[in-house]
Amino acid sequence: MAARVVDSADVDPRAELGDGTSVWHLAQVREEAVVGPDCVIGRGAYIGTGVRMGRGCKVQNYALVYEPAVLEDGVFVGPAAVLTNDTYPRAVNPDLSPKGASDWEPVGVTLREGAAVGARAVCVAPVTVGRWATVAAGAVVTADVPDFALVAGVPARRIRWVGRAGVPLEPAGEGSWRCPRTGATYTEQDGVLTEDDAARPA
Repeated sequence: MAARVVDSADVDPRAELGDGTSVWHLAQVREEAVVGPDCVIGRGAYIGTGVRMGRGCKVQNYALVYEPAVLEDGVFVGPAAVLTNDTYPRAVNPDLSPKGASDWEPVGVTLREGAAVGARAVCVAPVTVGRWATVAAGAVVTADVPDFALVAGVPARRIRWVGRAGVPLEPAGEGSWRCPRTGATYTEQDGVLTEDDAARPA
C-alpha cells in the first residue's frame, strides 16, 4: 500500500516515504528525509532535512524532529516532543551578524529500536536513547539513556527499568527482573539491563 499524504501536509518531493506510511494535516517532511514503511506522522509534526526513520515509527501531533536525527524501527515520539540539533544555540554571531548555515554544525538525537519519548519531552542533542527505553512526559534528556531505562525529570534520571511492553519491570530475585505483562525476564549487571534469551522475539 502506497504512502498516504493528506492535502494539507507539506512533503518535499525529494523526501522518501515507505509503503503504508501516513502523513497527516499540516505536517512537514523536508527534503532528503527518509521515512520507512508503516510510519505515522501526526498533525503539525516536523521532520527535518535528511532525518532517517525506520519501520513502524510514530511521530505524534506537533512533535519536532530536527535533522540529523535517526529513529530506528518502532520508535514513538509523543505529542509536542522535541529532538534538538544545536548544542550551543544562538540566533547571531558574537558580532551580532546573523548566523548562516556555515556558522554552526547540526548534531542529532538517536532513538534506538523501540524507544519511546513522552509528550512535551525534550532530547538535547547529541544524546542517544537506548533500545526500548522510555522518556517520561516533560523530561529533559541531557545524557545518553541506557537500553530499557525509564527516565524522568529535569534533567532526566533513571527511575525504573521497563521491558519491550513499556510497563515497569518487577524484581524477580537478585539481579533479575520480570515484565508483569509478558512474563519476559531480564538480567541487570553493573547498571546494564539485558534481555534473557526467552524475552527476545523469535
